[in-house]
Amino acid sequence: MPQPSEERWKEIAKDFQTYWHFPNCLGALDGKHVNIICPINAGSTYYNYKKDHSIVLLALVDAQYKFVMIDVGAYGRNSDGGVYENSVMGKMFERNQLNVPQNTPIYQNSEPMPYTIVADAAFPLKTYLLKPYSKAKLVNNDSNKVFNYRLSRARRTVENAFGILRARFRIFQGPMQVQPDMADIIVQAACALHNYLRTEKSQEIEENYLNSNESQSSQDGLANIEIVGRNYRQDAIAVREKFKEYFVSPEGQVPWQMDMIRQGRID
Repeated sequence: MPQPSEERWKEIAKDFQTYWHFPNCLGALDGKHVNIICPINAGSTYYNYKKDHSIVLLALVDAQYKFVMIDVGAYGRNSDGGVYENSVMGKMFERNQLNVPQNTPIYQNSEPMPYTIVADAAFPLKTYLLKPYSKAKLVNNDSNKVFNYRLSRARRTVENAFGILRARFRIFQGPMQVQPDMADIIVQAACALHNYLRTEKSQEIEENYLNSNESQSSQDGLANIEIVGRNYRQDAIAVREKFKEYFVSPEGQVPWQMDMIRQGRID
């Protein structure tokens, strides 16, 4: 997939603001273990924390469930956000080599804020990568709950993209019967085809998935990555705080967010 231009990033951010009410968002990030049969002479290299053999698919998804960037092939034994930090994508974001636009105000007359990606608790908190507050920080703190809810709404796009991918291509509904190199190629091809098929005339399978409450099977070919705790830099913490302040301000709040908080919709 081609590296996005600055204009493409701005289009993605505009869509996240329009559809998911999350400003300056470049995409939703997540990773999945793609289960495979035990590779030949692999030892424990591909053996993951769920006691399966796998490669990792790391994906950044736009507001309309399309894959913007992917990184495929990390060993299954590698878990959590460490996969991201060691990926080409992660290193390029860290070095500011991806044409990311300059900081932009998220509402009129406000201070410029960085463009960010959104992710779940498995990933590191950075100035350009926002993750939810831990459960310990949600006790008696509605502002933190609002932030988690708003981030969760935006992050849902990557979960939906993975769900659609699994529903569309049956090869993801169980361990792939191929060796890792071929699995890498199959995953890349499936992601490219997924983007190609994301048209208004080809969304029946997506709608069936999005309207379904079917839980993920233990024999599924896609599995979540592991969560590991870590410490964060103060500048990253400050960026998350400023986004939170925006979400609870008159300029940034949405009218239904407190109802969602009362219903416990904060993950």
